[in-house]
Amino acid sequence: MNRQVLQPAMASEQGPDWPGAVWVGEIDAATIAAGDAAASVLLACSAGYSRARLLVRDGARIRGFIDVPIEQGKVGCDVMRDRIADLAPAPDVWTPHALPTFTVVVCTRDRPAMLREALRSIVKLDYPYFSVIVVDNASATSATQDLVAHEFQSGLVTVVVEPVPGLSRARNAGLRHATGEFVAYTDDDVVVDRNWLRGLAAGFARGDDVDCVCGLVPSGELRTEVQFYFDGKVTWSRNLCPRKFSLASPPIDLPTFPFSVGEFGTGANFALRRVRGLALGGFDTAFGVGTRTGGGEDLDLFTRVLFSGRSLVVEPAAIVWHRHRDDLAALRIQARGYGIGLGAWLTKVALNSRTAVLAVARCRSAFSVLYAKAPQRIPDPGVQTLAGVGWYEIICIAQGPWQYFRQRWAGEGVLPVALRCSAHDTELAMRGEGVPTVG
Repeated sequence: MNRQVLQPAMASEQGPDWPGAVWVGEIDAATIAAGDAAASVLLACSAGYSRARLLVRDGARIRGFIDVPIEQGKVGCDVMRDRIADLAPAPDVWTPHALPTFTVVVCTRDRPAMLREALRSIVKLDYPYFSVIVVDNASATSATQDLVAHEFQSGLVTVVVEPVPGLSRARNAGLRHATGEFVAYTDDDVVVDRNWLRGLAAGFARGDDVDCVCGLVPSGELRTEVQFYFDGKVTWSRNLCPRKFSLASPPIDLPTFPFSVGEFGTGANFALRRVRGLALGGFDTAFGVGTRTGGGEDLDLFTRVLFSGRSLVVEPAAIVWHRHRDDLAALRIQARGYGIGLGAWLTKVALNSRTAVLAVARCRSAFSVLYAKAPQRIPDPGVQTLAGVGWYEIICIAQGPWQYFRQRWAGEGVLPVALRCSAHDTELAMRGEGVPTVG
């Protein structure tokens, strides 16, 4: 019998650089249940790893994660069966009546090597109706455009240039040029699951009022201690239960809802109903990487969807593997953006009379939300510098209001009214009588 070989979630030319490194991949529970009790599976590229984290699937459904030891590059099937038995049953995945059209938008800036890996996974999606837009955001060279022209010539992938730096501007450019009923956003440092768009479609099938679906973003690589630290901090990599959120039915387990940082998802994996995204004015350009605030555009968009009276769904069947920063310097830059972006977003919340009143009523204090972002247990107690990153992020929150006001004074905001869908077009599209195109 041929032994099964598991491939890593994300390929890397570099090996692990610390003893606690974790090999990351996935496995289907059915293949383990049917295997020989004494059998084992091989893990490709596992030299230097002593344990593995496996995402357990039941077909399209997600069971959860298991942690298993690696011995001589192999994992025993009996050990995996024992770990899988402790997982909860896989939740159902809804099936849409008809598969909708998607436009996948990838925003990038001067990272052609990462973009190549992301696009290679995207063009292999198991989905019949999708196209891809790469938004080249203020790049210093033509490398992004050259990559698409030379390596992705099928016509599936097109490039849109957004000369002004800022992730919100780039995402708005993708939104304006998209033609699909739904616009799926991801980053250039990811590998998407082959069933990613089917998972997003399943999320939208949970209700006609669903305007946004956020998927699961597990860590695709835990090769360094810095990556492991970040993995332990974020919550959106562990959202394994499908949930539908709306202001009409506030969840009793989230007292700060809808100001629930990390409970909805992240900008690396979400999708919008296109006409509704345009009607909202797109992404607020006061936020996002490449601006003074450095982040917060996804938090802002998610809460605006909810405040519009519509629903947001978390759908773990829609999977995008993410490669975290692997060194301390890059992590500090990311932490600064997260901190300032969060502070800027909280400033916008406080200045809006409607959201401010609800925030006061729902949140004990802003710092009750921020405290949840404080660093968790450090893998190696001797590495104090990692603990400092979490506190550095919290300190950066104090810069958020000033940077937010600077963006506003520079004239940044949502899309001009002339570029949004009219209320009439939106209504027609929602009834299935046409999808407007905005140039």
